[in-house]
This record gives sequence, structure tokens and C-alpha cells, in this order.
Amino acid sequence: MTAEAVALPAYAPSDAQVIARARREPAAFAAIFDRHYDAIHGYLRRRLDGPIAEELAAETFARALRGVSRYDDERPDALPWLYGIAANLARRHRRTEVRRLRAYARTRRDPLHDEHADAPARLDAAAAGPRLAAALAELRADDREALLLFAWAELSYEEIARALRVPIGTVRSRLHRARRALRGHLEEAP
Repeated sequence: MTAEAVALPAYAPSDAQVIARARREPAAFAAIFDRHYDAIHGYLRRRLDGPIAEELAAETFARALRGVSRYDDERPDALPWLYGIAANLARRHRRTEVRRLRAYARTRRDPLHDEHADAPARLDAAAAGPRLAAALAELRADDREALLLFAWAELSYEEIARALRVPIGTVRSRLHRARRALRGHLEEAP
């Protein structure tokens, strides 16, 4: 579970229980929205412009509600499932994302600088930011998706596998390739 996910009291029903109830009473799905909207929106906001991120975050939950009958009740945490839906929606906007990363690399202006300006760890990242953005733009789409789910959404390998509906070995391969490509790109840059 990510740091952005809402901590639930011990007596709160699991996501799976809420989704099971939402199959009979769609209004119950509001609890899933309340618990996870900030995490999903934050992930999409890091990748896409604000209005698009908001639209896709809302669409993520609309699609999830339409898909409650297909939810695996053995999974108590719905966040990886929601990230998978969000990632699929973001794929449609991949060209915009790549253009944004390349623009950041050219202009050296982080589109999220205000949101993270107070974090001390961002100082080093700010210096490497434009090179990192250029390197991210050059990654294979599937590799970039796995890396961003790992780094920005803070999902585990298993959660990424569930979100992307691929074997965990595929996640490991994609992350390995992405890291190797990023290292190579950053080492050759001045």
C-alpha cells in the first residue's frame, strides 16, 4: 500500500468487502473513491496535465464501478486494481506524456515544482530532473509504465504485476531494463 493510501480503522471493511456490497448497492462504491482517489489522482497528475489527470482519475473510478463484477474478492486491497485501470487510461495519453517529458528536458522546468518544493530530497532530483525526464521519454512504454508504478505509486512488484496483468517475472524484466536504460542515459549526459 502506498503512503498516499488512506489508513483505515481496524473495524473498517476491506476494499473487497466494499466492492462486494457495491455489486448490490452501487452507492457503496463511494467508500472506494474516498479511500483511493488521492493516490490515483496523484499518480495520474505526475504523468499528465492537471485537467487530464482529473478527468482520467474520475474515469478510473467510473470504469472500476462498471467492473465491480469482475473484481477478485481474494484481493482485500483494490489500489493495485485501480492503478491498473488508471495506467490503461494513461496509455491513451502516452504521446502527451512523452511530449511533456521532452519539454521538461528542454526547458528544465519541472511541471510539479510547486507541489514538491519543500522536500529536501528534491534538491538533487531537481538538478538531474531534465536529464531524467529525457531518459524517461526514451524508455519503452511498458518499461516506463512499470517504473512509474514502482517509483511514483510505490507499488510492490506483485502489485505492479496485478495492475498491469502480467507475470511478476515480466515486471522484474521491465524494471531491470528501465533502470539499465536510465543509468546509461544519465551516465552519458554531461
